[in-house]
Amino acid sequence: MDILYYDTLRSKLGNLFVVASDKGIVYIGTPDAPFEEVEIWAKKPFKNYKFEENSEKVAGYIEQLEAYFEGELREFDMQIHVKGTPFQLAVWDALKELPYGTTTSYSGIAEKIGNPKAVRAVGAAIGANPILAIIPCHRVIGKNGKMTGFRSGIPMKEYLLQLEQI
Repeated sequence: MDILYYDTLRSKLGNLFVVASDKGIVYIGTPDAPFEEVEIWAKKPFKNYKFEENSEKVAGYIEQLEAYFEGELREFDMQIHVKGTPFQLAVWDALKELPYGTTTSYSGIAEKIGNPKAVRAVGAAIGANPILAIIPCHRVIGKNGKMTGFRSGIPMKEYLLQLEQI
């Protein structure tokens, strides 16, 4: 049985649940969302698990996220334990290669993974990203430069992009 450890990151954006396994960070919640969001998400990637509130196990992840949100950290140094389809994992790996302070389009990611016609599927994979900021899906914008969907809301996406432009 997997144990999913969690704690709350308190930030100026709101409170976010940060969840990790013994293998790395697995999920960052939407600001001020109830814990039910985490429970609903966990049912798909983790079949046999239990939750344990444990600030010690999650402290290192929270410290790095706090430093990032304060503009003091540009690159994360942590274990990631995400589960997804091979396509999702390819998209998430491509996202991790996007440099701090840059943006790309959905079609740019589709081309990067060698599947230029899969723009909509790329959008769906990005929408399923469980760890915002660390897998920087906020760096993907519409080809026309407009803000597009973001699991944690457009204001959060705009905040993260603005943060990285400092």
